[in-house]
Amino acid sequence: MSVDPSRRPAVRASELPTRPLGRASTLAMDFRLQRADFGLAVKVEVPLEGVTAVFGASGSGKTTLLRAVAGFERPDRGRVVAGTDTWFDSATRTDVPPHRRAAGFMFQDTRLFTHLDVAGNLDFAARRAVAGGGFDRADVVTALDLEPLLHRRTGSLSGGERQRVALGRTLLTRPRILLLDEPLAALERERKADILPYLEGALSRFGIPTLYVSHDIDEVARFADRMLLLSAGRVQAHGPTPQMLERLDLQPAMGRFEAGVLLAGRVLRRDPRLHLTWVDVGGDEIAVPEITGAGGAEVRLRIRARDVALATRRPEGISIRNVLPGTLLELTPGDAPGFVEALVQLRAARIRSRLTLAAVEELGLAPGMSVFALVKTVSFGA
Repeated sequence: MSVDPSRRPAVRASELPTRPLGRASTLAMDFRLQRADFGLAVKVEVPLEGVTAVFGASGSGKTTLLRAVAGFERPDRGRVVAGTDTWFDSATRTDVPPHRRAAGFMFQDTRLFTHLDVAGNLDFAARRAVAGGGFDRADVVTALDLEPLLHRRTGSLSGGERQRVALGRTLLTRPRILLLDEPLAALERERKADILPYLEGALSRFGIPTLYVSHDIDEVARFADRMLLLSAGRVQAHGPTPQMLERLDLQPAMGRFEAGVLLAGRVLRRDPRLHLTWVDVGGDEIAVPEITGAGGAEVRLRIRARDVALATRRPEGISIRNVLPGTLLELTPGDAPGFVEALVQLRAARIRSRLTLAAVEELGLAPGMSVFALVKTVSFGA
């Protein structure tokens, strides 16, 4: 999927929130919560900047964690501290109500007011905004292309339109942190493609720290700066998204997630006739389906291990566009009997390949060997 950077909503520096969440720069969560047959126990700090994806299988505790941060669920004990603001502390009996936490919570079902039109929904949010800083109504309407919808009733909107309105309403409350609970989960693939540029643009341009709940690894790879992985109510790992996606030991907790890598690149040139774009990744050029946008645009490339083959000599007369020289770093057991995961060092980046044990033995592969990585498929998002 491509995103045209020139079409993304722009926000002037003067329009960014002027009141910080606190002097400290983290959201600290250390609490336990028991509900019927499910328990959530977390102890983790995440930076109050960029997008942190809360990822995990259904029932892992993602939404419960988000609701506890927002104040909709009360932990049995522990603390939630955002910056220097203590939102919950069982020891001191501190429990700041949701409307005073300045956290913008966007639900899966949007929860728009059906008795109001779109303009009325936005105006209601603006009237309830936290004092100081924030975005004005005109900026949000322009950024999310809501002008054509302002006088329509919410019941007449498509799923994607409803999500755009819900996001606009959330932004107009002037939150200091965004809490997004699988905002695209109910949308069909086509509708999801329509709203992704708006959501991605808002998260990157408006500069609000965000916790983003998702079980869709493609969404996470597209715009999350870091991941917090939950499994059975416990934090399994957390860290920068590229490193998390590369770790083989996390695959059981990630469910059906496929191993691979996430690479940062820069658009070099385009060929409209061939519908191809060349991207520089640490000195290596990778051809991908055409990305609309100017040269120099930053993109993320996700390459699955199963989409990479290895050769001991540079192949000739093949249709695969991307043949990258590298050094084999390691071979580890794969996710199924008879398979092996290979890690290859390119010029500056690393890439994974899922191979059969038979292929490894036939090629005589061993760490330290020079190899060529044949990349068959690349998914990407700007």
